[in-house]
Amino acid sequence: MMMRMLCKAVAVALMTASASGTAQDAAVKPFTPEQIKKGASLYATNCESCHGVRMMGPPWGSDLTTFPRDNRARFVDSVAHGKNTMPPWGDVLSPEDIAALWTYVVAGEPKN
Repeated sequence: MMMRMLCKAVAVALMTASASGTAQDAAVKPFTPEQIKKGASLYATNCESCHGVRMMGPPWGSDLTTFPRDNRARFVDSVAHGKNTMPPWGDVLSPEDIAALWTYVVAGEPKN
């Protein structure tokens, strides 16, 4: 009985580890140049006035170069619903637009 419970626990642990490994692999997948370009364009039009050129903005806008790259959900929520003095953009930007902005924030500016 005890051995059966131990085997089940090990099986569950292995399945969980395997599933999280797959999720991590998907999260690491590189963005396409088209996604980054779309995000850069949306950023220039909608975000640059507060967050600054190259995401390093004036004191009243968050420096997006320091935004946690492992917290997409927080980014999407902040953009869609607003945060502190930032207004909500969910009625202006589509979920695809917000995803493109995330791509740009994570990928950053090209290094020249």
